[in-house]
Amino acid sequence: MTTDSLASPQIQIKNLSVCFHQGEQTVGAVKQVSFDVHKGKTIAIVGESGSGKSVTAQSILGLLPKDKAFYPSGEIIYNGQDLLKTTEADLRSIRGAHIGMIFQEPMTSLNPLHSIEKQISESIQLHSKLSKVKTREKVVELLDLVGIPNPAERLNAYPHQLSGGQKQRVMIAMALANEPDVLIADEPTTALDVTVQKQVLELIRSLQHKLGMSVILISHDLNIVKHYADEVVVMHHGKVIEEGRTEDIFNNAQQSYTQQLINSDPSGQPQAVDENAKIILTSQNVNVWFPTKTNFWGKPTEYLKAANDISIELRAGETLGIVGESGSGKTTFGLALLKLLQCQGEIHFQGQAVHLLDQAKFRPLRKDMQIVFQDPYGSLSPRMSIYQIIEEGLQIHDIGSESDREQIIIDVLKEVELDPETRHRYPHEFSGGQRQRISIARALVLKPKLIILDEPTSALDRTVQAQVVDLLRDLQAKYGIAYIFISHDLAVVKALSHKVLVMKQGEVIEQGDCESLFAEPKESYTKNLLEAAYFYS
Repeated sequence: MTTDSLASPQIQIKNLSVCFHQGEQTVGAVKQVSFDVHKGKTIAIVGESGSGKSVTAQSILGLLPKDKAFYPSGEIIYNGQDLLKTTEADLRSIRGAHIGMIFQEPMTSLNPLHSIEKQISESIQLHSKLSKVKTREKVVELLDLVGIPNPAERLNAYPHQLSGGQKQRVMIAMALANEPDVLIADEPTTALDVTVQKQVLELIRSLQHKLGMSVILISHDLNIVKHYADEVVVMHHGKVIEEGRTEDIFNNAQQSYTQQLINSDPSGQPQAVDENAKIILTSQNVNVWFPTKTNFWGKPTEYLKAANDISIELRAGETLGIVGESGSGKTTFGLALLKLLQCQGEIHFQGQAVHLLDQAKFRPLRKDMQIVFQDPYGSLSPRMSIYQIIEEGLQIHDIGSESDREQIIIDVLKEVELDPETRHRYPHEFSGGQRQRISIARALVLKPKLIILDEPTSALDRTVQAQVVDLLRDLQAKYGIAYIFISHDLAVVKALSHKVLVMKQGEVIEQGDCESLFAEPKESYTKNLLEAAYFYS
């Protein structure tokens, strides 16, 4: 790489300001932001949820809603042209072909009505003249590159048939399909387990070196930023408060806010469980098998064993962490415990054999068995206000009068550190991290005995992760709630869990006391997970 290529930025952002119309008010999201993106280099934009990172990135490709967003000042220069003044037709020719983007929430970015092949093919065919056969070959190659197992067999799969991590990998394949000059990666590894995080980041880095590609990396995971970025831009309340070489920022941060970000990994451990605490949940040999092949008479002959012979025991006030790679069966097992998937085996909750109950008889128990889903945007109705979303469970279970419910909702929003004054807003008006806190509030409002938390902190920046971990520990100590905590983030699992269960391809590989398992894992698979997690530290 020549000195000249470094001297001439591939993208220049100059004094960019972005505002949004909200009714009769104007809200400033980005304020006088400037930085350069150099060819072949990775620049990371970091900051807490709502700091303006994603708004800045989406402005480059003109992805903000034109009826609400406007730009009081600034330029975004790419190949000599200001993208803020470029026509929509010219922007379409740039999107995907020259500047690719990996979005933060794959479930809402992928079309649920189209197969994976069709969605990746569309991106290729828009910008090239490849034949159908060659396009299919390239799709298979891309899926293989991003680590989708048996890629040729997954071409006809739809988004709902993939795990969260697999959906994110499909998004990465789409972004890289046309070998762009610049890749905007908005939390590209949020939904991925630690081993795949490492693979994907190494893949992006290798393609970057091969193609001379620039990368704008938006991430709340500062360990990833530390190892993969050349430069760092720190944003806070829409402004750039610090920028520089990665090494300088991490070794000699000038701003107290930057220092706080760097030192905000979740820590501590949960309060010890009372040895006399009541056992509230057990499972015995739970199986979730999906038929993959049938004979002439329609009888299944082959199965995908998504969860196989899983047995657990959980006490009040105890947390069981479930870890494993994407597609290992973690979420499948959690959904089976809540009778959201059909399963075989025995499940007892507070002494009741729930595996013998039909849905009508099981429904009253749902008040005490709640779940926080992985994708906060997909699990919140865009047509309901935050107040209505949280109130729905109270109405279904006939809890309190209308005035009582309003006070309960105000209290629970305070508990998850959201401003109760925002309760009449809609999900799209909140950042990803704020939406996840709303999901947690919806589960907490019924004061359940058990909450299954499916990647509840994956969309949150590190400072908020630490706050949420502290919050969950406090609530557990206060109400004696039992948690099943499903996560790929082993630092969060360690800070919150009493016991850990390790899964691989539907099987339990290892389980035991959290402290012992982290200190002395017995299985090589567990050791590999821990090594990948601490690769960044």
